[in-house]
This record gives sequence, C-alpha cells and structure tokens, in this order.
Amino acid sequence: MAEFFTENFGTIIAAIILILVVALIISGIRKDKKAGKSSCGGSCGCCPNSALCHSGKNFRPQHR
Repeated sequence: MAEFFTENFGTIIAAIILILVVALIISGIRKDKKAGKSSCGGSCGCCPNSALCHSGKNFRPQHR
C-alpha cells in the first residue's frame, strides 16, 4: 500500500489540489447566489430567460 502512494504521489497531490480548487469555485458561486449577485450580463430585455432569472422580484426589463 505504501508503494502505491510513493509511486503515485504527484498524481494524488494534483488530484487533491484540483478538488480543492473546484470546491472553492462552487462555494464562491453559491455564496454569490445567496447574496443575490448574478453572473449574467444584465441586458435582461434581450434575454429569453429573464422570467426565470427574476421570478418573484419586482422586475421591469430594460429595453435598449
């Protein structure tokens, strides 16, 4: 078992770092969503999903 870890040490470390980065990205996205921030461009008048994005809010689409 110890031989497996010594032979694959670099791969294991890289996988752990990758998992941590993905977890940080996901937690940042969830934190932003809870804070009401959006990743869209803000041009809701042209967006076909504006009703889904702003459901339940007093929303008035911006027309260009």
